[in-house]
Amino acid sequence: MPIIILIATILLPPLGVALKHGLNKDFLINLILTIILFVPGLIHAIYVNYVR
Repeated sequence: MPIIILIATILLPPLGVALKHGLNKDFLINLILTIILFVPGLIHAIYVNYVR
């Protein structure tokens, strides 16, 4: 399962966050960042899933 979350985080950042943490505030923040631009959403998803 961790490899699927990693692939989802890179390809679709909100999906990676949702798979690991569910549909909470982190998902909504990531969705908004990804809609604005892809790179901020990707950075946030990596931070939420692997740093924090």
